[in-house]
Amino acid sequence: MDLGITGLRVLVTAGANGIGRGIVEAFLAEGAKVYTCDVDAAGLATLPAEIGHQVTDVADRAQVATLVESAVAHLGGLDVLVNNAGIAGPTGKVEDINPEDWDRCLQVCLTSQFNLARLAVPHLRASGNASIVNLSSAAGHLGFALRSPYAAAKWGVIGFTKSLSIELGEAGIRVNAILPGLVAGDRQRRVLEAKAQQRGLPFAEVEKAAFSYVSIKDYVTPQQLADQILFICSPRGRTISGQAIAVDGDTRMLA
Repeated sequence: MDLGITGLRVLVTAGANGIGRGIVEAFLAEGAKVYTCDVDAAGLATLPAEIGHQVTDVADRAQVATLVESAVAHLGGLDVLVNNAGIAGPTGKVEDINPEDWDRCLQVCLTSQFNLARLAVPHLRASGNASIVNLSSAAGHLGFALRSPYAAAKWGVIGFTKSLSIELGEAGIRVNAILPGLVAGDRQRRVLEAKAQQRGLPFAEVEKAAFSYVSIKDYVTPQQLADQILFICSPRGRTISGQAIAVDGDTRMLA
């Protein structure tokens, strides 16, 4: 299927590894022009040469301002912003969580999306096919014991997404959220390992419990997430906006 996105100008945050890298490489494969950032300089250095990039902490507003300016200059404008950056945050009971860890989790997972959107929107208004895609999570519509900072941030992403979709609709800018479930990769494994340690259980038991509430008992891949994002950012997705789209194998509960 030709998605018609050749030449689309795309900025993806946290594109050096995992989900972000899958998104970046999928857009590139479809002929889009891509710029990305990450805190992992070594990971950025391994990206294909066609992808513009820079080291950026998206929780730092000054660094984000430089990122948007550089991306727009490199791409010659902007059609798509993918707010992918996020961290797992702490695992623990609420009374045991370090307030600084809470702050950092919300800064990266939620406030960074505001930091990017407020600067990207003036450029997106000039596009004929503008989209913002915010990465939320299955934790953005389900409770998540021992992961309250992460869940709070990801619920906030959905509220931010829905509000922007209404606000920006008259400008023709589509805004959607993607809600991944259990995603294959090192980050998901570390989350399950932390929970296993917190509960004093074997990793396999915690993993089995996590999948017991999922209809399709398999990990989501970064490619599957990228496929969904490419479609809603293409002209074929021109009337999809304000949606929280779950790509999670039908996750009913987070254990």
